[in-house]
Amino acid sequence: MEEQLARLLAATQSTSEADRKQAEQQLASLYGGADFPLGLISVASHPSIPLNVRQAALLYLKTFVLAGWSPQFDEFKGTILVSHENKARIRESLLDIATSDQVDRRLKIAAGYVVSKIASVDFPEQWPDLLPRLMHVIPNGTDGQLHGALKVLDELVDDGLGEDQFFGVARDLVKVVYNVAVNEARKATLRALAVSVFRGCFDILEMVMEDHKGPVKAFADEVLQEWLPFFAGVMKTRLPNPPSKQEESEDSPAAEIHRGMVALKLQVVKVLMKIRSIFPAILSPQTPVLFTATWEELTSLQVAYNQMYIEEDRDSRLEDADGLPYTLDFLVLEELDFMQACLRAPPVRSELEQQLQNAPGAEGSWVTEVMKLAVAYAQITTEEEGLWNVDVNVFLSEETSVTANYTPRTACGDLVIKLGEWLPQATVEGLLSYTRSLYSTTPNWKAKEAALYVLNQLLGDFQDVDKQIGAEAANGFIDFIRYAMQQADIFLRARGHLVAGSLTRTSGGALKEVGISFLEACLHAIPNDDSEVVQVSCIRALQHYLQALPSATTQPFQDAIVTAISTYLQSQDMQELAESDDLMVTLVETLRDAILLDTRVCLTGAGLDLLFTVASHGANNFQLTMLVNETFEEVSKEIASMGGDAYVSLCAKVLPSLTGVFDIGSLTEENALTNLAADLLSVLAENGSEPLPNGFVQATMPKLNRLLLGSTDDELLKSATTAVKNIIAHDHQQLFGWHDETGRGGLEVVLFIIDRLLSASVSDTAAGEVGALAAEVVEKAGSERLGPYFPQLLGAVAARLGSATHAGFIQSLTLVFARLSLGNANDVVNFLAQLDLNGVNGLQVVLAKWLENSINFAGYDEIRQNVLALAKLYELKDPRLSQILVKGDLILPQDGRILTRSRARANPDQYTVVPAPLKILKVLIVELSGAAGSRSQLESAAGAEYADEGSDDGEWEDEPDLFQDLASTMNKEQLMAFANDEPGMSRAPDNETQAFLVDFFRRAGQTKEFKDEFEALSVDEQQKLKEMS
Repeated sequence: MEEQLARLLAATQSTSEADRKQAEQQLASLYGGADFPLGLISVASHPSIPLNVRQAALLYLKTFVLAGWSPQFDEFKGTILVSHENKARIRESLLDIATSDQVDRRLKIAAGYVVSKIASVDFPEQWPDLLPRLMHVIPNGTDGQLHGALKVLDELVDDGLGEDQFFGVARDLVKVVYNVAVNEARKATLRALAVSVFRGCFDILEMVMEDHKGPVKAFADEVLQEWLPFFAGVMKTRLPNPPSKQEESEDSPAAEIHRGMVALKLQVVKVLMKIRSIFPAILSPQTPVLFTATWEELTSLQVAYNQMYIEEDRDSRLEDADGLPYTLDFLVLEELDFMQACLRAPPVRSELEQQLQNAPGAEGSWVTEVMKLAVAYAQITTEEEGLWNVDVNVFLSEETSVTANYTPRTACGDLVIKLGEWLPQATVEGLLSYTRSLYSTTPNWKAKEAALYVLNQLLGDFQDVDKQIGAEAANGFIDFIRYAMQQADIFLRARGHLVAGSLTRTSGGALKEVGISFLEACLHAIPNDDSEVVQVSCIRALQHYLQALPSATTQPFQDAIVTAISTYLQSQDMQELAESDDLMVTLVETLRDAILLDTRVCLTGAGLDLLFTVASHGANNFQLTMLVNETFEEVSKEIASMGGDAYVSLCAKVLPSLTGVFDIGSLTEENALTNLAADLLSVLAENGSEPLPNGFVQATMPKLNRLLLGSTDDELLKSATTAVKNIIAHDHQQLFGWHDETGRGGLEVVLFIIDRLLSASVSDTAAGEVGALAAEVVEKAGSERLGPYFPQLLGAVAARLGSATHAGFIQSLTLVFARLSLGNANDVVNFLAQLDLNGVNGLQVVLAKWLENSINFAGYDEIRQNVLALAKLYELKDPRLSQILVKGDLILPQDGRILTRSRARANPDQYTVVPAPLKILKVLIVELSGAAGSRSQLESAAGAEYADEGSDDGEWEDEPDLFQDLASTMNKEQLMAFANDEPGMSRAPDNETQAFLVDFFRRAGQTKEFKDEFEALSVDEQQKLKEMS
């Protein structure tokens, strides 16, 4: 069988798809055979079989084990395919492969992974000798055996050991890996792997911390007494000199030793960061020693790092086959982060504050030394320089912090930001002091650029927290910025422009005159600088000037800014530019700021045309389309508020472009650009004059009608529906007086549209705005004009409401009846009471959906309308309403168990059942709290969590926070209670609605029915009403 399996496994890697599929099918047909898993192990163990085939055997064995070994696996197919005897043979054989001295490392890793999977269900009951065997191999085996045993142990700790299993062996396990970690006779990579296993133990401790805090903390305290001195010793050990490029390529002994020590130090820093996140109070006393060791090492590594990554282009961000990172850039990154964390430890802060008080000035302070360190590691690497020269979008994504690429450069920015949050003045002075020294002593453009980059990061954080840089310090940096702008090195030149904008923005008006000259330099560079990196940097910097300088100062530059961006776009291939998402967003952001200086430019200038041009090529970019929508909304509002012919002129300018988009291609070719045009048309109508300009309906409705009757795109249908609703709201006379090409009147056209959107063929999401459209039609047309269509329309809305599941759609349809109830609630009840919806009374269908979803409604106007409508329904005192039973309060589970997805499916939520009038009271009590602007306890706790984020000591204490484990029993009950208490968590005060509700409850309290209803309320609801009174 082994020969057959080897042949089939080799065929699964064939270049021929037919051969691969046939081999996979034949292997699947062998699953039920008792010899199949044993045959796979034989293939994997045979040294004469090619390595790739032996690896494939273990991969297939893993899949087989998950499918047919135990019902405890999620992938289990329903039948156990291995006998107890064969299970024992498989376990032993796999462990032999995983801990062999002669087997390729990749095979050992694959075998170790299968061992960990089996152990997760068989250990310790069916495999009691697993850990004892590993514990014997680890201290006594060869390096090859030790490696295999540690990998198996690493997989077990990561995925195979349960809570009880771990604590049964925890002390022995930790001791055995400690002995490997401290054994300098072992290879450094093996010692690093041992430390990695120890770090995995802390992942388990973190998971069980909530339920067993005392024992877990005591265990951590005990083992760390031994480990922490070892960690400090490793941190203090100096790395050997880095290997040369040739030594690295030849994998020389020197290169291996260097890699090993880097890997070991990296794992030590990683485990220290892990300890800090779980047991900061245990680590806190050790932080001065660890901080000093980290600082000293980073200082000593500057020359090597500069040589390898700033001057040369060595390989970076590399990991070995065991997943252990081993390149110097990774170590620098981890140590910079650890240094930043230590800055917040109370013992370190206390010592550094004392040193700062004794320092003679900024030049000799430790803060200046930190700036020196940050600038050294923030320099642009050779790799980054090459990437940014090729693709300016990559440069911009790094600059705008939207990249997920975290490097020593960005870590240095974070380090200086954290220092600036703690010691803002000292940080600025220290950076200024070092920048003066740097610019006067070194010709290195990368170091000069790095100093300004670090300043830019600091200024960005100042801006985020509304902090300003002092005028004296701001002026101190001006000469360095001017110098940078004039240099031949493009990244230094670009940095000069970027920092100039940031400094102007965060100096509180101190650089107004200089800022104007910087702005002029920016405008000159965009069309004239040879480097696209500089041009794009200037376009981004313009945003800072427009936000910082007085509008009276910047408005004269409006045309020049639009022209500069236009010139840049003319030099670009728009198809290629559209692929640069970050650059496209930057262009729109700058255009937005320029246009909003004076929106009248949209009527005569090219600003709006340019905005639409960029948008037309970037319509697939969600962030870009949001910005375009927001910008156009501002423009529409401001121009409409001007009165006169301004809005007419705006429509004349934009309507041909917007409606023209709808003509591009057939309905089968709709795209994101069509959606954007519909959104913009909706915005234009929403902010329009009353009445709309003559011809507005004729220009828009034929296209909107075609889309709404033929499109299947959810977002397009919603936008187009909203556009029609807005047209009716602003000028129903023009719409009702319009006729389509077949002679149908505007009202009939809209009713056809509503009929289609309410049909079952259109999804809840796509029809999400049809309720608002129907409500607008009913309100503007009236029952007389609608005639027989009126009850048909309301019946169709009620029927679709009964089947609706999407929250927004339910709200949209419900508000049709809510708005009608504001005029005559009794007529609404009469209509629904006589309506039959597939054998169910219409009043039952509508009220059930209405009252069960009311507390989730969104929008101030919508919530207010709903509150008023429900109050009117309650005050009818109609006995038919009392006969309608709806969901009441959620019945919370009392067992305190974690609610998994499987348990949730087996045990769906249960609710009490209450009469509709009582439910109305419950809803209005919730709305009373919402109208008062109150927030739930959960939101308050979250706010406190964020508010304390910058505190000195909070991150170095072991007090758990509310969000440490949202799955824990206590917190789940709290969350359920919070959700049940106040669903409208983040509403601002609404005094008008609050006053109405207070008066409503006072009036309701005087009715004879209220006493019994009050008794039926929950204790919390009763208390809220008592507090109100």
